Amino acid sequence: MSAAPVIAAVDGSADSLRALDWALDAARRRAAPLRVVHVRQYAAWGQADVLVAAPPEREGDPVLDEVRTRIGDGPGEPAVEYVALEGVPGAVLPELGEDAQLLVLGSRGRGGFASLLLGSNSLAAARDADCPVVVVPRPGREVHGEGPAEPGPRVVVGLHADSPDESVLAFAFAEAALRGARLQVIAAYPWPVQTWSAPGQVVPLLADQKAVEHETRVLADGYVAPHRGRHPEVRADAEALPGDAAGHLVAASKDAELVVVGRHRRRLLAPARMMGSVTQAVLLHSAAPVAVVPPAPPEE
Repeated sequence: MSAAPVIAAVDGSADSLRALDWALDAARRRAAPLRVVHVRQYAAWGQADVLVAAPPEREGDPVLDEVRTRIGDGPGEPAVEYVALEGVPGAVLPELGEDAQLLVLGSRGRGGFASLLLGSNSLAAARDADCPVVVVPRPGREVHGEGPAEPGPRVVVGLHADSPDESVLAFAFAEAALRGARLQVIAAYPWPVQTWSAPGQVVPLLADQKAVEHETRVLADGYVAPHRGRHPEVRADAEALPGDAAGHLVAASKDAELVVVGRHRRRLLAPARMMGSVTQAVLLHSAAPVAVVPPAPPEE
């Protein structure tokens, strides 16, 4: 049985070509085939979710022709498949994740407003695809905060200590192993803690920050431990940090190879797929590529 492909979505923009390079490297590391997909948008009403392969007799696709020239056909390269589809990209792209192990896109495409930090198609894919989605940002994003404490390749993962998602940790450890990278696990806890005492009145809750930090770190280490056992070659450092989780993850993205986040927390009364505010903020501001990992399907 052949491995599921790594899919690169391209549209000829510089952003999508950066994503293509990232996807090609990911396919090499995984010994997986690469599928390069160009979704050619049409303006048919009422057919937003139609997925149609371009007929072979139609004229060539200049975007895919450019990609063929860029990739070449050298020895040791992964097998590459080129696919032209027609449809609305925001609806078609998420469907590509049904049979992929990874879907890679640029943060912006040819359409929309150039001033936006994240394109609607990338957002839709990260929210709705069945596989992990990697969004590759434009170079030069500035993030505030100190650089890494030590040199070397590093993967960053955000951990909800109160409701962790095993699929996020599993993906982060596997990616760190593929890259020979250190894994930086960031578990943020709210501080200062406040509570409502009366309408319109917020008072600080009497709590010991050191105790909260210690409890968060103990929880994080407990969740990380089984994954350390599966990947003894990966050094994983768990950190418990106060305050805004998104801010810590964005700061840690400086010089990181990848930031891994979950799509959303599970909610009993929210059947629609959603993406949490932390994940959206990281996608908007991270200096490193961001992998958005869907939650594991619920057990029957």
